[in-house]
Amino acid sequence: MTEAPPDPDRVFAALADARRRELLELLARGPGASAGGLAALLPVSRQAVAQHLAVLEEARLVTRRRAGRQVLFAVRPEALTATAGWLAARAVAWERQGAVPEGPDSPGLPNFPPDQGKDTLL
Repeated sequence: MTEAPPDPDRVFAALADARRRELLELLARGPGASAGGLAALLPVSRQAVAQHLAVLEEARLVTRRRAGRQVLFAVRPEALTATAGWLAARAVAWERQGAVPEGPDSPGLPNFPPDQGKDTLL
């Protein structure tokens, strides 16, 4: 039985949080880490790390495995790769349709306020 492709909405939602992106970077450094081991590297509790890891696991960005009494987490790049492929396909399709303006000062681009460094949609 093949696994369904990752849901880009879940991947984007998981990656929207800076702490979760930081956890992915930490996990990418080695073969696996426990929630407690990751919490020791961050200014957050083990419970907070476990909650973030659950979101990342739901988005299929990490995987867990038992090693004795520990649960170790590791990066699972397939969901990120699939989502990046989806983004690339959208960009190509939009360029072919002429939906992508020539540059940042092109007419028709929305005038969004500058990023304030926080998520305002969540």
